[in-house]
Amino acid sequence: MGISRDSLHKRRATGGRKKHWRKKKKYELGRQSGNTKLSSHVAVRKVRVRGGNSKFRALRLDHGNYSWGSEAITRKTRILDVNYNASNNELVRTQTLVKNCIIQIDAAPFRQW
Repeated sequence: MGISRDSLHKRRATGGRKKHWRKKKKYELGRQSGNTKLSSHVAVRKVRVRGGNSKFRALRLDHGNYSWGSEAITRKTRILDVNYNASNNELVRTQTLVKNCIIQIDAAPFRQW
């Protein structure tokens, strides 16, 4: 079937169903989520996207660029643990890194402040 980012599957404003009037198009393509895991064996894959450009899909990570807002500094530091995720507890158990998850980082790069 494939993952698509179209609006053809949605209902009309009146609540009625829409007829399928064309096939899925290449520009509506969607991809599987990265499900980035916390691991010391870093794995980043290159994905070809529209226009021949490329994105980088992180499959396993152990570090990141984090900022301390009140001190206005940013440092690259190790990720130690995934502590909390509001969307799903299984993402905490499997150590999956997603947007807005609460993580524990190594404080060493921030020590001089």
